Formats: sequence, structure tokens, C-alpha cells
Amino acid sequence: MATDHSGWEIVVAPAAIKDLKRLSRTDRERISAAIDRLPAGDTRRLRGQPAGWRLRVGDWRVRFERDDVARRIHILAVRARGSANKR
Repeated sequence: MATDHSGWEIVVAPAAIKDLKRLSRTDRERISAAIDRLPAGDTRRLRGQPAGWRLRVGDWRVRFERDDVARRIHILAVRARGSANKR
């Protein structure tokens, strides 16, 4: 799945789509809306990962990689806050 918002291409990995399908409809809609607003939002660079970032959406964390040159965001996973840093 790839979308283009405000000049950024957002690519969602199959694993992240699977993570989203497991959530309730309200959580899924809230997280999808936050993903659509990327790169804006409550984002933070992850230590030790040059392209690694996370987006905070309430108790959920969206892990993604950001390529500023290609203007591409690759969504890797959607996890609960407590397990967000586990691979």
C-alpha cells in the first residue's frame, strides 16, 4: 500500500498492515489518520537507527523509516507502547 500526501510517499509494509488489521476499528482509524499526516505529528528519531523513527498515537507506536531525499516514509510496524521497541 502506497499513498502520496503533501509530497511524501507513504509505503506500508505487509507486516504493518497485518498489525493494523488486529486493532479495533476506532484505533485503526485514529492511527491511519495519524499516518496520513506524516511527517507531521508526535515523531521522534530512534537511537542507533539512522533512518528509524516512531510516531506516537496514544498508547500505540508506529515504527517507520524516513528518507528525506526520496521523500518516502516506510511504515514498518504498529505496536502497543510496551512492546514497540521489540523487533
